[in-house]
Amino acid sequence: MDIDANLIEKMVKQVLNEIDAGKAKAEKTTAPEVKNENRNSASYGIFNTMEEAIDACDAAQKQYLFCSMAERQKYVQTLRNVVLKQENLELISRLAVEETGMGNYPHKLIKNRLAAEKSPGIEDLETEALSGDDGLTLVEYCPFGVIGAITPATNPTETIICNSIGMLAAGNSIVFSPHPRAKDVTIKLITMINKALEEAGAPQNLIVTVVEPSIENTNVMMKHPKVRMLVATGGPAIVKLVMSTGKKAIGAGAGNPPVVVDETADIKKAAIDIINGCSFDNNLPCIAEKEVIAVDSITDELIRNMKENGAYQVTDPAVIQKLADLVRKEGGGPKTSFVGKSAVYILEKIGIQAGPEVRVIIMETPKDHPFVMEELMMPILPIVRTRNVDEAIDLALIAERGNRHTAMMHSKNVDKLTKMAKLLQTTIFVKNAPSYAGIGVGGEGHTTFTIAGPTGEGLTSAKSFCRKRRCVLSDAFHIRDFSKGL
Repeated sequence: MDIDANLIEKMVKQVLNEIDAGKAKAEKTTAPEVKNENRNSASYGIFNTMEEAIDACDAAQKQYLFCSMAERQKYVQTLRNVVLKQENLELISRLAVEETGMGNYPHKLIKNRLAAEKSPGIEDLETEALSGDDGLTLVEYCPFGVIGAITPATNPTETIICNSIGMLAAGNSIVFSPHPRAKDVTIKLITMINKALEEAGAPQNLIVTVVEPSIENTNVMMKHPKVRMLVATGGPAIVKLVMSTGKKAIGAGAGNPPVVVDETADIKKAAIDIINGCSFDNNLPCIAEKEVIAVDSITDELIRNMKENGAYQVTDPAVIQKLADLVRKEGGGPKTSFVGKSAVYILEKIGIQAGPEVRVIIMETPKDHPFVMEELMMPILPIVRTRNVDEAIDLALIAERGNRHTAMMHSKNVDKLTKMAKLLQTTIFVKNAPSYAGIGVGGEGHTTFTIAGPTGEGLTSAKSFCRKRRCVLSDAFHIRDFSKGL
């Protein structure tokens, strides 16, 4: 297995320590259970048709509107608990790898746990209050209603977990339209969650999906009048589609994250961070390092350190071309059969036997090579030399392709760090750390696997799935002014 066990253990401990320190505390509640008659627990949110699923989800949301915030908290915590039950966590992580053929089991465990523990709940919904001579105004986060959520095969369970927590905390119900390649694990997870929610007294069918996900079912969901908001986590085509529906849409699209390394960086640490970030879940996360742009004076040292920490370097141009022909489609873009596969597996397909310590395949390429300019989502990492850091930043801007998703830089030069952050304008910018620090592993802040660059919400949380509403009480309840009403 091409996984660094020490890294896995360290990352798990980081997440657990943060939770123990109080960053994801969940208070127990004694909120009364919602009366929910006429249950049909056999389906647990799984329907034969999209129309049936949406109708049931709409009925659930109408009931959910009258649940208290304490009840929402209870149901969100119920969801967390069922996912974090060790046998469930292991099951969905294993099934995700087996069904999709992408990623690896140890990292799926980490990602699913991370989503359950560090996705914000109702604490994210802070009320604004304005008081003055003209009375009191409250601005609160309120639900949209039924949300239609499209989830990818690359991060199927993680996306469902983080979206469900945020959307339920915000008071919505959810219709999931998963990728067909992740159908079985999605149904297993949603069934598991719904069963626990019903046992906790929640309205039935707060989270639903269909037995057979398809493009046709997704289209029905997007056009349905009872679906008030759309959230798409996936490639540029599906994001563009939801944005064209005329409905409120959140689009979490593709990225092609560059990492720049300059002459002031801690080169050994940079090499370790880059390999760890690039290899995480076999490079499936859209935040993961996809290309390295290094100042020439330190590139040899960087490559040497990368090779000492899990990288296999390919130097023969013919072999690099053979690799490109293997993993890319004829017209460009990655072949699905190699997305999320391990470095050892990919090397084997071109006749190279590598040991289990190999996690990333590296090679030097020209700046316009397809490995640089295309997001592959596999542990293949091109390295481009530049004359200086300014040239490196300019190339990073080109390679990022205007996605405004994620970028990394290893440097101690604050001015250059600032320049790169301002020029690329990415949703996530990680300095001197692996890419996953940007989603809360070894870095501050909450996590999500729905990172909305195209529509601007950024790292989504409960408030992303809300409407802001103003409630005004005129000429009353302003206790600072005693000139009236006495």
